Amino acid sequence: MSLAERLCLTAAFVFFMTGLLTGIWKYWCMAQSPKAAAPRYVDIAHRSSLMYSFAAVLLGWFASYSVFPDWLNTLGAVSALGFFALAIGTYIIHGFLRDTSNQLRKPHTLGTIALPFWIVHGFMITLIAAEVGGSLILGAGAMMAIW
Repeated sequence: MSLAERLCLTAAFVFFMTGLLTGIWKYWCMAQSPKAAAPRYVDIAHRSSLMYSFAAVLLGWFASYSVFPDWLNTLGAVSALGFFALAIGTYIIHGFLRDTSNQLRKPHTLGTIALPFWIVHGFMITLIAAEVGGSLILGAGAMMAIW
């Protein structure tokens, strides 16, 4: 099994367990709430963790078929998986702090700290490039192998 495949499988496990654990957190928040609702970012952390776990499995399958060298597949996997993890981490932080219902709404805050516009949007642009680029590397390598 290649390094890219091992990274994807490991990330799938970590993200899936994060999804299960944030599901417990979500349930606890719902049970404590008069409206039986969890904070938005607790819910987002739960759902995104589960979705990213299956995305990591898919990327692992792509890596297993990819015709690209292992270093390139590893770079693609690390890029996509790293930003999946950073996104989940951001959602967990916002869920814990209960500081926003929309992290992209101005003013950008993290708890009581105001964040400059360029940090939030720079992160989002980098996230898009890393997730799409990493997935494209693995997916294109797999498509070249099967066609």
